[in-house]
Amino acid sequence: MTLYVGNLSYQATVDDLQSVFAEYGTVKRVVLPTDRETGRMRGFAFVEMTEDAQEDAAIVDLDGAEWMGRQLRVNKAKPKGDSRGGMGRG
Repeated sequence: MTLYVGNLSYQATVDDLQSVFAEYGTVKRVVLPTDRETGRMRGFAFVEMTEDAQEDAAIVDLDGAEWMGRQLRVNKAKPKGDSRGGMGRG
């Protein structure tokens, strides 16, 4: 499973994210997308850990936590092409 980490500071780096999530277990991969045209950070990341229990603990502790001056959003990433819960709900 992969975690979505939103509302990130644009100064956050892959190393920063690895350090934070390493407190909850082994981090397999961190992806920090950048805008193709500007090369700037897009303000979110994907973090993959080795065990679901580690990810669950990170979600509980970090979702809503303030980090680098921003209030993080941390939840399970939705698979590509999953339109449930999109912009049109409600």
